Amino acid sequence: MKEYVVKRIKHSLLEITGKEMHPVWEMANLNSDFTYPWEQEKAPKTNFRALHDEEYFYFRYDVEDEDVLTFVDQDHKMEVVHSDRVEIFFRKDEELNPYYCLEMDARGRVLDYLTRYYRDFDYEWQWPDSKDLEVKASVNGTTYVVEGAIKLSSLVELGLLKNHTLEAGLYRAYCMKLPEEGGDADLRWISWVKPDSKEPDFHIPSSFGKLKFED
Repeated sequence: MKEYVVKRIKHSLLEITGKEMHPVWEMANLNSDFTYPWEQEKAPKTNFRALHDEEYFYFRYDVEDEDVLTFVDQDHKMEVVHSDRVEIFFRKDEELNPYYCLEMDARGRVLDYLTRYYRDFDYEWQWPDSKDLEVKASVNGTTYVVEGAIKLSSLVELGLLKNHTLEAGLYRAYCMKLPEEGGDADLRWISWVKPDSKEPDFHIPSSFGKLKFED
């Protein structure tokens, strides 16, 4: 499995804004190892960084996007599925029963849901306490930023943070065209780990890697 080391910082050093990069992010390891798993073409740049302190897990995506598209009708969380977005899935183990998904668009909207293998989605599920999850975003020309902070205690309570490790999938949906009435958006799929699947699919065990927390 691919591994990414989440470096430790002192408490309260980092403020989540979803905008210009705070200098503290320079302490994080840069993960730019994202590809189109099912295409030969080179994927647009996607950068991921993560840090932690004694209370929070912090993450930041900086992505290139020539035309940032977000679908808005009723401003409901399900509209994220038709928008440019970045994603993090968390699992307890390879059984994927259950696992937890965060899909976050360039407006800072969050589609949080629980899933059981295979593709048994519960979109009514929400992160246990809204105060334990904060996400902010901004669009800056041909790029957008998504920053987030998740309270470590909520990851522990869900059985996800174990032995200083999160098993996580890091993904991106690149929106080429918003949906027409009654249709779906035209999306291309980008991933940190190349899943063992001939067709685009992140909801399988082989799409996950490990985020190892530095002591």
